[in-house]
Amino acid sequence: MSAGSDMAKEKSRSLTQAAKSLLGSLDARAKKSLGQNFLIDAGVLHKIVEAAELSPLDNVVEVGPGLGVLTGELAKRAGKVIAVELDDNFADALKRTLPWASNLTVVHEDILKIAPSALLAAGGLTAGSPYKVVANLPYYITSAVLRHFLEGDVRPSLLVVMVQKEVAKAITAAPGQMSILSVAVQLYGEPHVAVKVSSQSFYPAPKVDSAVLKIRLHKQPFIEPGETAGFFRLVRAAFCANRKQLVNSISQGLSLPKEEVRLFLDTAGIESTRRAETLSIPEWVKLWRVFDKGVSAC
Repeated sequence: MSAGSDMAKEKSRSLTQAAKSLLGSLDARAKKSLGQNFLIDAGVLHKIVEAAELSPLDNVVEVGPGLGVLTGELAKRAGKVIAVELDDNFADALKRTLPWASNLTVVHEDILKIAPSALLAAGGLTAGSPYKVVANLPYYITSAVLRHFLEGDVRPSLLVVMVQKEVAKAITAAPGQMSILSVAVQLYGEPHVAVKVSSQSFYPAPKVDSAVLKIRLHKQPFIEPGETAGFFRLVRAAFCANRKQLVNSISQGLSLPKEEVRLFLDTAGIESTRRAETLSIPEWVKLWRVFDKGVSAC
């Protein structure tokens, strides 16, 4: 066994003891209601930070810092870290456990109730400041948090987030296995799995394995912010009837005559017999343009 491997195991043991000690000092325990599972694997911690490609010029938003294990590593490498924590105990404890981190701002708030621009302002940054998101996300709000940033008023350049392994598989799916979730993420960025993570890398251990997902956002979005609601109305309609042909599912989902839907599909160059899970992002965008403007305008 290598010296590096021994050091990583020793650090992991230290992280486990530190987590238990801090929880004890706070007279607290991991809350299932908030999806709290604390990372104790030093090797995974290193890979998360490495995937974030941090420099002293970077601004980072961390969601759900918990005991601050990842927060400390981010603060060592980034120029500014804004940690958003909902739990009262942990929000207060972060300020005490990381007193050296002068570049850290702790925001005691529900991430889904504060806009990205407001988060940047809380950290003393302007609304147009570039930033990255790095987080061990509470699993029960994974999709909501991703859309919160991807569709937010100020988008990050990169997201590096811990999610359930099956969610990562769904998000990175290729045409043929697409879902509403994969469309919702791939519309804005290019996702891939940076590292697979065992359930034993957490305290307490969850029932499922995880994966670190890295999403690099497109420089230019495929659609404008004002189009989002209409675009996803079409996508949801197409997926509303599992495994149905597009002409049937869209007709049913949008309450439109099949002949009208078939004409839209033909205009977009998409076979009406195809199924929603087979469409690529460019095809979704092309179909949306036809539905949005109407066939006569194309």
